[in-house]
Order: sequence, then structure tokens, then C-alpha cells
Amino acid sequence: MPRHYLLYGSERYALAILRPVQAAIRARGDEAAWFFDGPGAEDLAADETLLTVQQVREWNPYAVITSSNAVPHFFPGVKVETFHGFDAGKPRHIYVRGFFDLYCTTGPRDTAAFSALSKELGHFSVVETGFPKIDPFMSQLHDQPEPVREPPVILYHSTFSPSWSAAGILHDEIKRLSQTGEWRWIVTFHPKMDPEVVAKYRALEGPYLRFADDDNILDLFPQVDMMCSDTSSALNEFLLTYKPVVTFKNRRPGPQLLDIDDPAEFEGAIRTALSRPPALMAAVREFADQLHPYRDGKSSDRILDAIDAFVAKGARNRRPKPMNLWRKIKLRKRIGYWGPART
Repeated sequence: MPRHYLLYGSERYALAILRPVQAAIRARGDEAAWFFDGPGAEDLAADETLLTVQQVREWNPYAVITSSNAVPHFFPGVKVETFHGFDAGKPRHIYVRGFFDLYCTTGPRDTAAFSALSKELGHFSVVETGFPKIDPFMSQLHDQPEPVREPPVILYHSTFSPSWSAAGILHDEIKRLSQTGEWRWIVTFHPKMDPEVVAKYRALEGPYLRFADDDNILDLFPQVDMMCSDTSSALNEFLLTYKPVVTFKNRRPGPQLLDIDDPAEFEGAIRTALSRPPALMAAVREFADQLHPYRDGKSSDRILDAIDAFVAKGARNRRPKPMNLWRKIKLRKRIGYWGPART
């Protein structure tokens, strides 16, 4: 009898992250369905199934897999967190909220951090699987980046938090540089970006700048020669292409980044990145290989294997999850379900 897996999302980006998991589930002869309590359901394909709360409970999933920071405790099944991006140095990346049985980490850094928490807290398990979102992407990557285009194409992406985003600070420079015609620009933002900032950048659209609404930023990576950003987790995904990144006041700078703290340095840093100096390119490769050592495109399969192994060991951790009453109430209110927690 096929197993049932529920893919749970609270943002549209869950589609890009969890669709490779859906493909792996289907390849095993099992079934996947979706539940959204935020944007995303309207973008499901004709062959993708959307369930209501009651339908989820009747469907009785074997596991609930999500990229969100919380999951409905009243859904049946093993609760599994896949994360929604790499650790970009933000303080809220390494934390737990008491909802999950199993964390499927993206690489060695997260594995070490969450394993330490698991040992201390005891109410969740940790398995390093890699990041499912990049499964299709990894299978298409070359061992060397493509030569720089003529004219070069630059991707600008910023996170949404005002304290982390450089979008406002760099706007005038991007406007100026995008009008010269020397380079082509593609601009895309986190879905939660301030609408006023989005509007300012949309207004820059012209022959040399395109504003992209793509749900999956990975689709843009093959189209560009470098990236400009701040402290977005997407820049780490981009580094897996072995192409350079210019950042503005990155919270965790290192030799793999060309980090600046003055808009006057922006143009010069871009020119350096496009020249691809050997020391920078070597640092990018070393960082990428440490960040996500799996280049086989099979992270989704590892997640399913990790769930099976967890169930085979009894589907229990050393300690029960915390009561978490306030967060559970907030989640019930958001979803609008006040029924029993168990089927």
C-alpha cells in the first residue's frame, strides 16, 4: 500500500523546495499531497493535490515535510523540517520551536549546530541530507563556471529585513549602472520584501534591467555571470555554481565574497568579480564544497531514507516535545482549526 506524505507550506517558496521531494516520493510509488496556510496553493499544478485540514487528518500521512519553522501538531505523521535556505549568518537560523521530530540538515555546519541542540534537548533527531530544492539544479551544474557573457549579466537579490537589506542603499547605484548599457541586470527579491522597495526597482525596468518574479531563484542562476546581494541565504545557493558574489555589509563575510561597506565601492567590486581573479574563484569553490558536499541531486531521496530510518527506530526521540501551548494556539488560529489534536 503506498505511503502518504504531506508537503506543508506557508510561503510560495515551499513549492520550489518541496517539489523535488514530491518527485522522489512519486518515483517510489508513494503519494504526495499539499497543504498551505499561506500563499502557494494557487500555483499548484493540475496533477498536484491540495487538501483541507479534515482531509489531511483522514488521509493520515506517514510524514509531514515542510520548509517552514512550524508545523500543525494536529496533523498525523512524523514532522520533518527541511529548512528554506542555507545559513547566511542570521541569528534566527539556528533555533528550534519544539514542533519537529526530525531535522534534515543541508550541510556540515547546520548538522553540527543542530546535533549539539539535539544532544542537549533530546526531543528531535538530526540527519544530514542536503537541500532538496537544489536537486534538479545540482544535476545540471558543470564542474567549471561558464565563461562570462558579452555583455555580462548581473543578478541583484536582497533579503527583506530592513536591518539586513541593502536594497535601499544601493538603489541609486544600480539605477546608474543599469542605464549605461555596459552590463545587463536581473533583479529579484525575497517574497516578503517591502512593496515600496519592490515598486522602486520595478520602476528601473528598461532595455538593460529586468525585474524577475520567478518563484524559484535557481532558475535565474544559469542566466547570469555573478550575483550582488547582502546577507541573503540565496547567495550561498548561488556560490554552488562556482560564480562570484559581491555583498554589501554581509554579516558573515569571508574570502568567498567580495564584501563592501560603501556604495562607492560597488562598481569596482563588480568589475573585480567579473574578472574572476584566481584567488577569489578558489575560495568560492572551497566554500561551496563545504557548504553542500552533495552534488548528486539526491537530497530528496536522503530525506525519505532518513524518515524511514527514524520510523524503523520507533519514531520516538529521547524526550517528548515541549508543550508549546502558545505557539500551538497561534497556529490553530492561523489555520482556523480548533478540533482534537489526534485522529
